[in-house]
Amino acid sequence: MSSHADTLPILRADGLAAGYGGADVVHGIGLTLATGDAPVGIVGTSGAGKSTIVRALTGRVKPSRGHVTWSGRTVSRIGLRDKKAFRAQVRRVAQEGIADVDPRTTVDRVVAKALSDARKAGRASGRTVEELLSDVALEARFAPRQIGTLSGGEKQRVALATALATRPEALLLDEPLTAVDPAMRGEVVRRLGATAAELGTAVLLVSHDLELVERLCPTVHVLAEGTFVASGPLSTVLAESAHPSVRDLAGAASQAVQRFR
Repeated sequence: MSSHADTLPILRADGLAAGYGGADVVHGIGLTLATGDAPVGIVGTSGAGKSTIVRALTGRVKPSRGHVTWSGRTVSRIGLRDKKAFRAQVRRVAQEGIADVDPRTTVDRVVAKALSDARKAGRASGRTVEELLSDVALEARFAPRQIGTLSGGEKQRVALATALATRPEALLLDEPLTAVDPAMRGEVVRRLGATAAELGTAVLLVSHDLELVERLCPTVHVLAEGTFVASGPLSTVLAESAHPSVRDLAGAASQAVQRFR
């Protein structure tokens, strides 16, 4: 656990509103991610604005109101000198997994490059390619495989491994395991959670997979109509909140909700 975790969050959103030029997609968002804290989840229906929050946290979308800070600095105003450090400390893994990689490149080369980039950024993790693959439940036999031969779920796990290579202070996971076999998701998230706890990495998991979020995140925010309408342990929120969007979520995943209880 980082010694500064209690004094300055790695990422913080205050009164965040953001969109894409028209009406705001999200508004009034407050969120704090501090190194060493337990993972935080965001759930909500498709189109609720979950990805917009992640894009605002990473500076891809500029807030229309409120602000996002990285270790106290406004994310939308980070200078070129600090952007490299920001990208190493705050890693986003999106649904598309590995993008812009030659499909003939092997897994070990992709992960080794991430480790090399981490060393150059002064964030050497001390982990090997094999250890990083193990962190995401990929066996060592995957190392010589070409990226183009992997399944969608395997590519998503390689993307997670490369993100972990920089020993990130914050890991923003935007539907990161959609293509992973449901039977494997629990094991991947178990190992990911253990590694994040060991590194002191703050984790934000954005997903429509309620079981995945319940498994990893003690605190969950439900996003509806662009704002957080309920927060707390997911099982408690789904059982007790009277908000219509929360009731809809619980109804759509009734079997999962029963297993939480």
